[in-house]
Amino acid sequence: MNAYYAFIKAVETGSFTKAAEELGYTQSAISQMVHSLEEELSTILILRSRTGVTLTPDGEEFLPFIKKICNSHRELKEKIKEMEGLETGLIRIGSFSSVSCHWLPGLIKEFKKQYPAVEFEIHQGDYTDIANWIKEGSVDFGFVNPNAVSNLTMIPLQKDEMFAVVPENHPLAEKDVVSLEELMNEHYILLDEGEISEPLTIFKQNSVEPNIQYRVHDDYAIMSMIEQGLGVSILPKLILSRCPYQVVTKPISPSFARTISLAYKDKRVLPIASRSFIDFIIERYTFEK
Repeated sequence: MNAYYAFIKAVETGSFTKAAEELGYTQSAISQMVHSLEEELSTILILRSRTGVTLTPDGEEFLPFIKKICNSHRELKEKIKEMEGLETGLIRIGSFSSVSCHWLPGLIKEFKKQYPAVEFEIHQGDYTDIANWIKEGSVDFGFVNPNAVSNLTMIPLQKDEMFAVVPENHPLAEKDVVSLEELMNEHYILLDEGEISEPLTIFKQNSVEPNIQYRVHDDYAIMSMIEQGLGVSILPKLILSRCPYQVVTKPISPSFARTISLAYKDKRVLPIASRSFIDFIIERYTFEK
């Protein structure tokens, strides 16, 4: 590659001497590198004279191709630097429990096959917590409900349908579809997700007020409470996909879903490892409109 750089620098400066000074070689070394390149290409690239160097017709033809090779080589070296940066990277993520349990383990496993030395730090909270962590820089990026977040860049990843969750022996367990009005008459266990709640929004839009008896921050705690007959709830499909509790899930009328989005403040200033993991995640999820 040195011969390619020597040739381009000689053309740019119009002198072997100046090219040698800028590249840190002797004038004879630059001359020898250009000569070896000419031998490789079986032609004369440069004409030498007392006033400097000029390109031959073949030199004019080869110049853009040699520039492309040098540019690609520079890009390759930059990529190598990035990959070296991933060797010791730390990725800090804000997440809520359903994503932490059902998405992140698989994503991390696949990512670490390529970059085994990268470390992960996962902060779990509600939508409001995660948005604040991103804004203050406690995490590099996070998973959020876009309706609960502002002033961040958000990439929609997937729709997550909401279902009614009731005890196995509950009368609503026999129904094909459960209405909001039917849920209104039961003791309701609310998943506390911060400043916004998708179920509460839907209840309000349909002029229905649930009988909230419990406010709980953890999805699995809610399912355990429902299993014990303490009430009913509305939970997302993602957390119910591998439910370890004896409960029944039913579609809701009217049906609705939350959107799971990836959010960050300024991707340009994030660590290399985090930028790479963001791209890795986006490649694997398509927003279902």
